[in-house]
Amino acid sequence: MTYSVKEMFYSLQGEGRHTGRPAVFCRFAGCNLWSGRERDRATADCRFCDTDFVGVDGVGGGRFKTPSALADAIEAMWAGQGGKRYAVLTGGEPFLQVDDALISALRERGFEVAAETNGTIASPGLIDWLTVSPKGSTKLEQTSGDELKLVFPQDGLDPSAFERLAFHHYLLQPMDGPDLEANTQAAIAYCLQHPQWRLSLQTHKFMGIR
Repeated sequence: MTYSVKEMFYSLQGEGRHTGRPAVFCRFAGCNLWSGRERDRATADCRFCDTDFVGVDGVGGGRFKTPSALADAIEAMWAGQGGKRYAVLTGGEPFLQVDDALISALRERGFEVAAETNGTIASPGLIDWLTVSPKGSTKLEQTSGDELKLVFPQDGLDPSAFERLAFHHYLLQPMDGPDLEANTQAAIAYCLQHPQWRLSLQTHKFMGIR
């Protein structure tokens, strides 16, 4: 299998329960909910994505012919000394490409492996930290994991619909864009009223890092 990667970089995790943790981010090209092209946004299943996942032309991006080749490239990005190595597989939708062979190759190189998915494709079994972020009216195939991170608000999507699923942490993340301030206040109010949920902010945007 050839893995198509938009970009790779070393930074701090900006969202969720691992906020502030150093990680190599590997962003896979492609998504099953939107083509990534503006002309298709209005008819996409996910219309609010702010991520470029089209092509393989980003920093560290490319096509990797084997799990070992991609794992080696991720390892080369790691710049930390000591501590546990951490890789975040994201997209687009990473589970269009990620498989157990790649996860095993990363583990052999000392990485704890996390993935961020829209939940419409079941996860490989070896992920160490799984974040599911539901989008619109799409059907979840992955109904368990470490954290469910819901961009809020989404039309017709009530957080209460997910509260009985098998996740350890439930996070509301204010939708970015022109209404960010109002969305943040709405997310704060919801978390205060429903303590099962906690607020997740995109801190990397505040800090001006990737």
